[in-house]
Amino acid sequence: MAETANIGLPLVQAAQAQKHVTVNEAFALLDAVAQLRLVSITQTIPPGVGVEGVAYYVPPGASDAWVGHVGEVAVASNGGWVFVAPRAGWRAWIEDTQAAALFDGVEWASQAVAISPNGAASVQDVVEIDVDLTPGSRVTSVDIIPAGCVVYGITGIVTDGLTGSLSGWKLGVPTGEGRYGTGLGTTLGSWVTGLTGQPQAYYAATPLELVAEGGDFIAGRVRLAVHLYRMTIPRV
Repeated sequence: MAETANIGLPLVQAAQAQKHVTVNEAFALLDAVAQLRLVSITQTIPPGVGVEGVAYYVPPGASDAWVGHVGEVAVASNGGWVFVAPRAGWRAWIEDTQAAALFDGVEWASQAVAISPNGAASVQDVVEIDVDLTPGSRVTSVDIIPAGCVVYGITGIVTDGLTGSLSGWKLGVPTGEGRYGTGLGTTLGSWVTGLTGQPQAYYAATPLELVAEGGDFIAGRVRLAVHLYRMTIPRV
């Protein structure tokens, strides 16, 4: 059956019977890939029954109904699967990682905004964490800033009012107390937008540090988002 050049949509043939079958298949493929959402790009075993219209990228090692379709997008259709070959430059939302990705012709690069012919990517990312405050003058998060990145800034909001004897708080890192904000509010909805004064590279994974001003924390919760840039290397 003849297909369109880019997405491989089936074309109706002259004097073809049951033309609606071909047309409906083309509509279903368009519906799946026009605003592409991939449930996963790493899952190798197809679900027993795919929800109509859901799509997966078929990775190496795929089994069962996906055998022979590595590198293609599998779209659940009429109780089975139809397959579309993605092209370099396609973008998709990856549902299981909650991240956008750019296809370079070989691989999907998560959060990439630019990519070289051999897969070197410029990645703009946002990493988010909720920090529960505990009694004391300072609270250190897990290592939320990844190694090998440049942080543009950190934003945040108080999601559970801070209690204690403090009058305000600072946001920074262990080597830079208050780097991303001082005199910050303690009530529900108080926010911070802390820009990095100059490009700030972090060569090792780094936590955030919240320091009480004028007293101590007792409890509370702050949601913080690290806005960053990182680079990936090209393929051999």
